[in-house]
Amino acid sequence: MNIIRFAALGLLAFSPLAFAHPGHESQGLVAGFMHPLTGLDHLLVMLAVGMWAGRIGGAARWQLPATFVAVMALGAVIGMAGYRLPAIETLLAASVMALGALLVVSLRLPRTLQAGLVALFALFHGIAHGSELAASQGLAVMLGMLAATALLHVLGLAVSSRRLQLPEMVHSVFGCTMVVLGAWLLAS
Repeated sequence: MNIIRFAALGLLAFSPLAFAHPGHESQGLVAGFMHPLTGLDHLLVMLAVGMWAGRIGGAARWQLPATFVAVMALGAVIGMAGYRLPAIETLLAASVMALGALLVVSLRLPRTLQAGLVALFALFHGIAHGSELAASQGLAVMLGMLAATALLHVLGLAVSSRRLQLPEMVHSVFGCTMVVLGAWLLAS
């Protein structure tokens, strides 16, 4: 199970500290797959959704990641159709901070609220990318992005697995890091 720890650390080290949406200079499936791995906001949010779902346990382990992927795809279609959200970078940074806070604080929220929050954050990410991709090979890029998103959710779930027996503090440290980095993204 050490390989999962090294993979998680490697993804964090691989992610450059850059703005959330530097663009998609190259096109296609591979470009879309790489974007969540190289965009700080995406990497953090996708891992956090998996970690939060794993921490909650039960059906949340599949419901929250599946909700995120489905609503992100819907948001991408909305964005590709030309809809834009004002201050999208602010909303994305806020999603990083909010998910970080949810990892730190163990609130018992109703499942509908959990799914609603995940759906809202997914919608922000989907619209942001859909509007970026409207003039390019959006479908191939988005399929790659959805695949990487699902993979990062699974990695987050693995980090939260009881089999790894990681201390509960891992969620808090990761969550605090997300709050700080989200604030940095917000200020940038």
